[in-house]
Amino acid sequence: MLNVFDYERLARELLPPPVWDYIAAGADDEVTLAENRRAFERIALRPRVLVDVSLTDIATVLLGEAVAAPIMIAPTAMHGAICADGEIATAQAAGRAGVVMVAAARSNRTIEEIAAAATAPIWFQLYQFTERERTLALVRRAEAMGCRALVLTVDAPRWGRKERSLRTEAEFEWPYAGNMAGLPAPTSKTIDGAPVTWADVDWLQSKTQLPLVLKGITSGEDAAIAVARGVAAITVSNHGGRQLDGTIASLDALPEVVAHAGGRCEIYLDGGIRRGTDVLKALSLGAHAVMVGRPVLWGLATAGADGAGNVLQLLKAELKRAMALAGRPTLADMDRSALI
Repeated sequence: MLNVFDYERLARELLPPPVWDYIAAGADDEVTLAENRRAFERIALRPRVLVDVSLTDIATVLLGEAVAAPIMIAPTAMHGAICADGEIATAQAAGRAGVVMVAAARSNRTIEEIAAAATAPIWFQLYQFTERERTLALVRRAEAMGCRALVLTVDAPRWGRKERSLRTEAEFEWPYAGNMAGLPAPTSKTIDGAPVTWADVDWLQSKTQLPLVLKGITSGEDAAIAVARGVAAITVSNHGGRQLDGTIASLDALPEVVAHAGGRCEIYLDGGIRRGTDVLKALSLGAHAVMVGRPVLWGLATAGADGAGNVLQLLKAELKRAMALAGRPTLADMDRSALI
């Protein structure tokens, strides 16, 4: 298992087809899914030489907390369909790597179970329910469990149509989303996406002292509105190509968002990270950190917490090697001059 792609190939062999299709699928023709990768391949690195790179340092601070690397585990659902221990294994992997795990609201294990297994910072991802009391109940649980931030997904007013997954999803008995137990009853049985507006952002900020991260912004205009409302961070993301097909790749959207944010909040990049050189490119374009989704799931599928932890360690080692070869021994050395 020399790289992340080795884990991808093995995970595809090991997982039931419906679970693999659920993980791998993008929306419609999967154009944006592919573009997330091609965006990294279009950018070339511009190395410097004769630089002292005997020591490379990838430790950083995210939302005021020290972490071992500018790499986070993105919020993804249904870990219990991939690994028997589900998100408990993911939390253990994050702890071994010293990185942030963003636990999904629709995780199979509850936030209480995830937090109990965590030895690194846990952030909690939210979808906005139609009934605000349901959302608030999850917020209070996240606060009680010591979560350090809330990550509100804002790009899902409707669910993208993931045709690859739709063809096979009925063939598998999916585990229950544990965090949904014990919430106030929904007023509607039909949930098509998670509509959220700027009024919901304002409401959520008025209800908690936790830093708020908006995940799913790809335009400068929305970034400017977000920072004007005082959000702590923005995650540039097209939902892994799973929502609106044909939209801009996350990496291509990053410079515009960084420019409009103007240094007033932290910026993260989600989508397409497969190599340490990808992390270097994102950081050089202004991201403070990246989120990694599917590769962590591939690691879970192959060897549970050990597999997911190995994926994270591979990415960390590749980042350090790329920094040394690029003549950029610290994160502060990375800027647009590192790229062509």
